[in-house]
Amino acid sequence: MNGIDIDPEFLERLAELLTRSGLTEIEIAQGETRVRVVRRVETRIEQTVAPAPATVQPPPPATPASTAPAASAEEEGTPVTAPMVGTVYLQPEPGAPPFVRPGDAVEEGQTLLIIEAMKVMNPIRAPRAGRVLRILVENAQPVEFGEPLVLLG
Repeated sequence: MNGIDIDPEFLERLAELLTRSGLTEIEIAQGETRVRVVRRVETRIEQTVAPAPATVQPPPPATPASTAPAASAEEEGTPVTAPMVGTVYLQPEPGAPPFVRPGDAVEEGQTLLIIEAMKVMNPIRAPRAGRVLRILVENAQPVEFGEPLVLLG
C-alpha cells in the first residue's frame, strides 16, 4: 500500500464493530484515504444479518361496535408491525415465491417478510404460531416504524 499508513489495531476494532453491530460493512474516508471493511454474510435469508424481532401490538380494546357478532376474523387478528423504517420485500429475491401468502399456517419464528434498512436485509419473523389472515403491505413498499405489516389469526 503506497502512501497509506493504516493502524492494524484500528482495522481490528472496525471488524469487531461489524460483528457486534450486525452491520455488513463500514467505510471511512479521511481526505483522499478511504478504508472499507466488509464482513461476509451467507446469502440465505434465513440467516440473520441483523436480527430484528417483530413488534406485536395487542388488539385494540373492545368497543360496542367491535363486539358485535358480525366482527370479521381480520378484526380479531394480531398485527405484526414494522420494527424499523425501511423497504419491505415479500420474497427472498426477485422471481422467488413469497415467504407467506394469506391463509398460510406459520410457526413462531418463521420469516414473514424482510425489511431492507440501510442496505441490510432484516427478516421479520412470526411472533407466534398462527395463520396469515392478511398481508397489509405491497412488495417494495416503504414502511414506517410501527406500521402494520401482516395480520395473524
